[in-house]
Amino acid sequence: MLELAFSAQDVAQTRLACSPLNEAVMSVRALKDPAHHALHLPWIKNVRDWLPEADLRLLDGLVPAADRTPDFVTPPPGTPLPDLADELDRLRATPPDQVRRDLDGMTGPRPRALAELYADPAAGLGRLADEIVRYWETALAPDWPRIRSVLEGDILHRARRIAEGGADLLFRDLHAQVEWRPGTLYLSHRPYSHTRTGRGLGLLLVPSVFAWPRIFTQTSQPWQPMLIYPARGAGTLWESRATASPRALEQVLGRSRARLLTELDAPATTTDLAGRLGMTTGGASQHLTALRDAHLVTAHRDRRLVLYARSPLGDALLNGRLPDAAPLTFPAATSS
Repeated sequence: MLELAFSAQDVAQTRLACSPLNEAVMSVRALKDPAHHALHLPWIKNVRDWLPEADLRLLDGLVPAADRTPDFVTPPPGTPLPDLADELDRLRATPPDQVRRDLDGMTGPRPRALAELYADPAAGLGRLADEIVRYWETALAPDWPRIRSVLEGDILHRARRIAEGGADLLFRDLHAQVEWRPGTLYLSHRPYSHTRTGRGLGLLLVPSVFAWPRIFTQTSQPWQPMLIYPARGAGTLWESRATASPRALEQVLGRSRARLLTELDAPATTTDLAGRLGMTTGGASQHLTALRDAHLVTAHRDRRLVLYARSPLGDALLNGRLPDAAPLTFPAATSS
């Protein structure tokens, strides 16, 4: 078990971020060990036939199916929503001493590609970044809008948890292997006991669809400690289904609006929802605007994207349990 001790400064510095680079690395793990990543079998089947034709020797050697990946491969993202290019710039800037130190920590024989990286880290990191770009463009870019929507939806959910109940509520449903007690975060994903401090840097929480069903940590200096955990909604990522909505709700809202409300178990964009439900983007946008005007969904803008989420009233309506309200009173009848 890993015990991560938090000071008041650590709590204040804790933040959330997406990481395209981390998602790429985690997806390689899934490809190498499909038996333990059954959730992603539809995606694995779509991309695995292409892999033997690609030159990914460095990426293959650095991302084992079960062992730890060297920390320099997944530097913590510097902003909440970085582009892959931004993260690859951070990867290329890794000091040579750190590359060699992390490689020394790997077990097993060192293949030729990793030996060349050890001998010349600067050149090797450039080749690794090029491999990641090639891998990304074929394996992940087509599905990235859907993946990103799930990740951003999780971040929105966690931000709400912080606003409602602080660290206690944030960590309560993060993962079965994560437990928060005042001042300490307990992570039971390692077979040995170890204690770390946040060093006043706090904790970086990074949701991941491909991390499922595990959590991963990175506590190496000089970076901010990082916890990678399965994102909410990852289980529905590869589903291609027509959402069923309660018939009574359809009669009140109309079928399209009822289906949209039912589909919003996790926040999503208009484009994503339209694709899932076979609607036009314009049609989905009109229905979502009507649901927002009725306070059944909320909209949160992030740069060019707008994420829609079901509101508490929408949850209550879908589940057939309207929130408690004061009883209605009527004026006494008067006779004329």
